[in-house]
Amino acid sequence: MNDDRTRWDQRYLSEECLLGEKPSRFLAERIEELKRLCPGRRALDIACGEGRNSIFLARHGFAATGLDISPVAVEKARNWAGREGFACDFRLADLETYAFDGQFDLIINFNFLLRELIPREVAALAPGGVLVFDTILEAPTAPVPHRKEFLLQRGELERLFAPFPGAILHCAEFPDDATPTAKLIFQKNAGEQSP
Repeated sequence: MNDDRTRWDQRYLSEECLLGEKPSRFLAERIEELKRLCPGRRALDIACGEGRNSIFLARHGFAATGLDISPVAVEKARNWAGREGFACDFRLADLETYAFDGQFDLIINFNFLLRELIPREVAALAPGGVLVFDTILEAPTAPVPHRKEFLLQRGELERLFAPFPGAILHCAEFPDDATPTAKLIFQKNAGEQSP
């Protein structure tokens, strides 16, 4: 964990805003649909970095919580949200061991892959809650350095979500893009209670 934290701290210190200030394009394109689908407005941003997607969700009426392993990123996110006047809850978290507290109407997982976290994310969804996944797909154009275990395989994202009680509302792969990605929107069954 300390190696990951150090590596990410160095990356977040290297630039004013590592991934820019605009939200993920997929999130921005789908925000109105997500607002209609979600049963409430409590959102969780997995591996939130400097908070660009959490702050975007706050602008759209969500109470956003962001989790990240990097103290540098979390501090930058808190400062940015403060400047914008949003009360986002940014938390330092090692996602390999993080225990979700409470339920969320929306969980977003962008540019991050920890397969064993997915069942815990689905369990943390409120009944009818929505999980949006958008991360890097293994392909010749995948950015380096990326370790193979942190890249999705073709068809894997849909297979990972198929067993869960709910519906895959959208699933697409873009292997030929400059940054190849797989994207998915999953909605938990409305009557499904978390354990």
